[in-house]
Amino acid sequence: MSSTTSSFPERIELSGEGLVLRDWTEADLTAMPELFDHPDIAYWTPIVSPFDEAAARARLRRDRQLRAEGAAILLAITVDGAAPLGEVMLRRAPEGTELGYAVGPAHRGQGLAARAVRVMAAYAFEQLGAGQVILELEAENAASVAVATRVGFVPLDVPLITGEEKGRPYALQTWGLDRP
Repeated sequence: MSSTTSSFPERIELSGEGLVLRDWTEADLTAMPELFDHPDIAYWTPIVSPFDEAAARARLRRDRQLRAEGAAILLAITVDGAAPLGEVMLRRAPEGTELGYAVGPAHRGQGLAARAVRVMAAYAFEQLGAGQVILELEAENAASVAVATRVGFVPLDVPLITGEEKGRPYALQTWGLDRP
């Protein structure tokens, strides 16, 4: 852990927008493949594919490591603190405080991603003192662009982030939301 980056709290639970964002637990391991083992998730995110229980265990370990290092937090999106419906992420990066999200296919169309991003952005602004939060999205990912727009993010005038992941090229646009 860098001396300039403080770690995140060991436990985090955020509420708002009709959601409870909570830590992933071992009890969630069997639910995670249903959420993340899907062609859309495999295509648009860096989440491994196929995503099975072994991948879930590795993700939970990595989540805990990143949190301890003060680099990122990954929280389960729930409506009641129980069954996970997706995930929201906050990452401290050189580019800024980045948010990300993935919602399980069976739970889409309920505004979960937009609501989770609003709650996580409020945490970044109020608890971490972020002046801006960013999303890095592919322009062709219409669902993520719709979430960004719905929450109030705007495309920033910065160069595209290009690379290759899982054997396919990508070009990410950076979208920003300023502290209210």
